[in-house]
Amino acid sequence: MISISIIEDNNFYRELLVRVLKEKHFLKIYGVYSSAEEAIQELPANAPDIAIVDIKLKLKSGIELIETVKPYLANTQFLMCSGFQNDENIFNALKAGASGYIMKGSTEEEIQNAIIELHNGGSPMSPYIARKVINLLHRKKTSDNNLGLSSRELEVLSLLSRGLLYKEISDQLNISANTVKNHCKNIYKRLHVQNKIEAINKFSNYNLQAYAS
Repeated sequence: MISISIIEDNNFYRELLVRVLKEKHFLKIYGVYSSAEEAIQELPANAPDIAIVDIKLKLKSGIELIETVKPYLANTQFLMCSGFQNDENIFNALKAGASGYIMKGSTEEEIQNAIIELHNGGSPMSPYIARKVINLLHRKKTSDNNLGLSSRELEVLSLLSRGLLYKEISDQLNISANTVKNHCKNIYKRLHVQNKIEAINKFSNYNLQAYAS
């Protein structure tokens, strides 16, 4: 038996979820709440195995709900079920402690399967959300690894840090001196610095931190 609570302020969708859960004898509805505030009051004393949570609720959001109750619900897993698809909501929901994220518009079978997968230790996500998460991780990895610079900009900055002049860099990279200057302008802009010395200092500090970690 899997116990489930629903936190959804849309009457129609809340009733749809209730109907979907009742179709499976091994799914037991613990509580149905129309607001985060109501759920915050009730969930700690009636902890389900899984809480299905919408992001956009009337006052407090579903993300705020999870942040508030998760410390008191060690054995409850949170499944976001939302129409919101933007990166910020996805990232914040997972950061708050959601273990799965499916879209409203998922079929009844997809909702039921997501609950089963989550209960069995998986992290169910609608395909579109999964792709978003992968893209977010790739962007974060790229940003972490290269200060937000392109591979060519990193090459130019590395050569600058070794004391090479624009002409020497252009010869080594087989690009024009003008192109080197343009790369440098972009580097200063991306690193939020004013000149070569500040850029090199930032690059050196980054390398020291990366080495220390």
